[in-house]
Order: sequence, then C-alpha cells, then structure tokens
Amino acid sequence: MTEKLYYADSYIKEFDGNVIEVKENRLILDRTAFYPTGGGQPNDTGVIFCCGKEYRVNDVTKDGDEVIHVVDDSTGLSAGAKVHGTIDWDRRYAHMRYHTAIHVIDGVVNVMHGSEALLTGGQIYEDRARIDMNIENFTKEFVDKIIEESNSFMKEGHRVYPDILTKEEAIKRPNLARTEPGRKLIETLPEVRIIVIEGLDEQSDGGTHVSNTKEVGTIFVRKIENKGKRNKRIEFQLIPPD
Repeated sequence: MTEKLYYADSYIKEFDGNVIEVKENRLILDRTAFYPTGGGQPNDTGVIFCCGKEYRVNDVTKDGDEVIHVVDDSTGLSAGAKVHGTIDWDRRYAHMRYHTAIHVIDGVVNVMHGSEALLTGGQIYEDRARIDMNIENFTKEFVDKIIEESNSFMKEGHRVYPDILTKEEAIKRPNLARTEPGRKLIETLPEVRIIVIEGLDEQSDGGTHVSNTKEVGTIFVRKIENKGKRNKRIEFQLIPPD
C-alpha cells in the first residue's frame, strides 16, 4: 500500500521514497505526495528524480490502495530504486484553494440554508471551479447571499485541518457525507478521513486543502447554468488574497 503523505500534510512539496513496481510508464512508490485524480480534484503533476535522471509525472491515478504515477519514460527505473519527488506547487496550491472554497460554500448552504439547497457535485480546475446545486426556489439573490456569506466567513480566518475517525464514529455523524454513495462508502472503510473547517463544517474527504480560510481569497461567480428543473451549476473563480 502506498503511504499517502498528502493525507496528513497538504503542504508537502518534496519527498523521498522507493519504487515498488514499474509497468511500462506506470510507477508505484512506497510513499508519495502526488495526489491522484479523485473527488472532483485533478491529479498533481511534477518530477521524480532517480540516479541523476528526471522523470516527468504527467498523470496520477489510484488502483485500490496504490497510487500510480504515469511518467513520460520509465527507462532506467526498477523496483527498489530510491527516488526523490517534487510536485508542481502552483498547480497543487490552486487546487487546494478551490477545494476549500467548495467546502465553505457547501458548509454555508448546509448549515445556514439546509432546507433550501443541497450541493450535489463539483469539479476543480487550476483556474476555476464549479458546483452543482439542487435548489427548489432558485434566485440569483439566493446565490449572491450564499457567496457573500462564504466570502465573509473565509476572510475571518478559520482553521482547516484533516482528522481521522473510526467507521463507528463516522456513522454516528450522518452529515459527514451528503450523498447516498458517500454514506455507503463510509460503511466500508475502517477509518474515515474528514476535513474540518472550524466554526462551520466537517465532511468526509480525501483531497488537499489550505490550512486557513484566509488563504482561499474571494469567490467571484462567472456564470450560472440550468441543469434541470431544480439543478443549477455555478462556475466561479477566486481572486487571490491581498
């Protein structure tokens, strides 16, 4: 099983590890800071160094408990080789900021407007993100209110951190997962990683996040699309903090 360093610390930019397996241009390491695509968050990219050679990591995926690093060329790499990895930090940090912004919006919607709206999905990009919302009585004023409340909350500066719960503890907190597939997933895991935003929300989540909401910046709505009678899609960008 690959040790996933990003679970404990999203700010790790470099790490040392060992190659467990090489199949064509796909590497499995014993430990990694490279985040694999999942949960609406894109994979990290970067470089793996070994024996004086650089191997560009173009894609990262998961296969069970293993993290697969897809490189442009694996010539010279073999099981047992010691490696040093560095992630493309600007790309990762952008994903962290957008991921935390989505959680704040979800927390505001759930805690302050639980009877009016529900976030049903999201996707993160390097320069923007989108969320899908199930809203019975949709108005632009309602979205404006949610975004205003989210921005105000983030500017206050609230701690964001991961925590680990046992399956039994997680099941007792039904709101950790807000979709039926998410709730069923919790029931299959021995431990559940959650992201806590102090003063607002906690959710089961395997992604990377900033450590304080002040790092996110300001949410700016780009467009709103209709995706059905009740389903709306909101695309937004982040204005970096001063």
